[in-house]
Amino acid sequence: MIKKSHEIKKDVHKDFRGGKGEVVFHHYMDEQSSNGAGRLFCKTVLPPGSSIGVHKHVGDHETYFILSGKARVYDNGVLVELGPGDMNHCLDGQEHGIENIGDADLVYVANILYTEQKKL
Repeated sequence: MIKKSHEIKKDVHKDFRGGKGEVVFHHYMDEQSSNGAGRLFCKTVLPPGSSIGVHKHVGDHETYFILSGKARVYDNGVLVELGPGDMNHCLDGQEHGIENIGDADLVYVANILYTEQKKL
């Protein structure tokens, strides 16, 4: 499968999961295209001051891989600053959130995989 940039689905959300500001998702794969292995593989863009609120993962786990910008990540009660090349992995049953604390867009890849592969 090949997708050209103009074919990538883009969603814009405000105050996502109780966060603040705007978040833009560029969806590369979804549950169908991942053969039931996961529900999200996307590039995420948070403008300065924006965030995704703290949320718990149940039945899946999520990885953030920071491409550019400066993030403050809530990782199970601990706040950590992350930058390009850093990652956060939130296991099934754990919780996390992310905030752009820099003066440029925070850009990262997010991947959510199911704990057990679903049969499609």
